[in-house]
Amino acid sequence: MASTFALGLTSSYALAQSSPKNVIYMIGDGMGPAYTTAYRYYTDNKDTKVVEPTVFDSILVGMAHTYPDDDTVVTDSAAGATALSTGSKSYNGAIAVDTHKKSLTTMLEIAKLKGMTTALVATSQINHATPASFAAHNESRRNYDEIADDYIDNKIAGKLPVDLLLGGGTKYFSREYRNLVEEFKAMGYRYSDSLNTIDSLTSLPALGLFAPVGLAFAIDENPDRLEKMTKKALSLLEKKNEKGFFVMIEGSQIDWCGHANDIACAMAEMHDFANSIKAAKQYVDNNPDTLLVVTADHSTGGLTLGANGQYRWESSIIKGIKSSVQVMTKKMLESDNLKEIWTTSTALPFDKPTKLLLEQAKGQGDKALAQAITKIISDASFTGWTTGGHTAIDVQVFAHGKGAEQFIGSQDNTAIADKLISFIQN
Repeated sequence: MASTFALGLTSSYALAQSSPKNVIYMIGDGMGPAYTTAYRYYTDNKDTKVVEPTVFDSILVGMAHTYPDDDTVVTDSAAGATALSTGSKSYNGAIAVDTHKKSLTTMLEIAKLKGMTTALVATSQINHATPASFAAHNESRRNYDEIADDYIDNKIAGKLPVDLLLGGGTKYFSREYRNLVEEFKAMGYRYSDSLNTIDSLTSLPALGLFAPVGLAFAIDENPDRLEKMTKKALSLLEKKNEKGFFVMIEGSQIDWCGHANDIACAMAEMHDFANSIKAAKQYVDNNPDTLLVVTADHSTGGLTLGANGQYRWESSIIKGIKSSVQVMTKKMLESDNLKEIWTTSTALPFDKPTKLLLEQAKGQGDKALAQAITKIISDASFTGWTTGGHTAIDVQVFAHGKGAEQFIGSQDNTAIADKLISFIQN
């Protein structure tokens, strides 16, 4: 019989042999199961009887539980990301700190210490809750300036924690009393402040900040902005890949559209995220020593397909929406021509009930007007929402590449992090 010591050596050797060189970790913020289901019907080819599967269907392996270490089972993005980045539960609002507000080591920090190249990509400001929880430590997700500072000050073995940052956030990085952009440049980082000049980032380290806060919604501008950033990140990481890389890529604004109960906005974000996953999956297929893991931190909005007692969900109505509710609201508040804005932004009729509802809501202010627009679109498409906040349902786990089999089944969100950390450490 083999000795316990020998079995331990065999197990360690097997883990090392199965460990991927590169890790691509993708998080769809707010992307509960209803979102991936909706996306399948949204992209379905109506000329065929079968509903075609999506990239999500091709790599689905399990589910994850999302509850925080708090007095609730409903997590926020900070606690969710902390669990997904460190393997430890914490309270809502925590950025990689435990319930005693002590720093937790993140997988990005471990990767950096191991000599791997590191990257963060997001459509939100790059110091928002999810990316922040991989490279910063703070008692509150709202301390945006302090979190941005950590991307310089939180050094790992004397080095900046992240070799590549792509997202929004110039408001927080170019401040009156501290200009972090200039500090990054002084540390040898290439810099771009526009998606139109992202190709000027030809080597690492690099920083790309493409909006004052978050990037514009995909439905309103640059529908493929996350896909572009994903492809750029992978091309740069591949160039400097002696010891492998770790990258976290977030589809941040699926959540923001969910909070707004804006189904067309959400589907545009899902499309950008899906295409980004396709790009990552293709990279894995070309580089078999890479692991891709995709999940969500929580679900947002209580989205349902079918509402008001009707057995229907009309994706064609949603495809006819050309602007986010946020943009439509802004335009209507600034103009008296509600009909023109409505007919250019949607394929829905500007009938008497619609005209009356919009006019009355406009007189009550921006919140009432946004709610009216949302209701018309949701009712017409038979889309249901239960909340403007988060829900506690389990989220899906997707994996592809070397080690993907480790993520099969039902698991806690901390288990996803534990498995990735074990790969990085080996």
